[in-house]
Amino acid sequence: MSMQIGKDTVVSLNYELSDTSGKVIEKTKAPITYLHGGYDGIFPLVETALQGKGVGDKCKVTLEPDDAFGEYEADMVRTEPKNLFPENISVGMQFEGATEGSDDYTLYTVKEIRGEDVVVDGNHPLAGQTLVFSGIVTGVRAATHEELHHGHVHGPEGHHH
Repeated sequence: MSMQIGKDTVVSLNYELSDTSGKVIEKTKAPITYLHGGYDGIFPLVETALQGKGVGDKCKVTLEPDDAFGEYEADMVRTEPKNLFPENISVGMQFEGATEGSDDYTLYTVKEIRGEDVVVDGNHPLAGQTLVFSGIVTGVRAATHEELHHGHVHGPEGHHH
């Protein structure tokens, strides 16, 4: 009897993330591993779908924007003076910046360069999209005491932060 996915198990899986038309956005080359049971290692809806499954089992979950990367927020698009950026700035570059009125940092992607202005977008690139998560379980094991204490999986070579 192989182990089933439950709270405090370490799960390995291969997955594919696609849009609703079936276009693949992201695909694993090697299995990802996460700590199962509410540790924010994977989308909560996917975690629910994987509960009780074992090695070789598949799951497919449709994630609405609220279940994945959130709704697209127009106010996360800002125009900043070009002199705040490196000289080699180009569309697609990413910068971390403070979110207005808070101590949180957001990853901004350069969308457009217009003269002395740079348009940046703090939305996740997949914000506002409905996504389809398809996964197959490749491994399940009990988490170690240290992993549970830290709330994340440790690699075979020990602890990293």
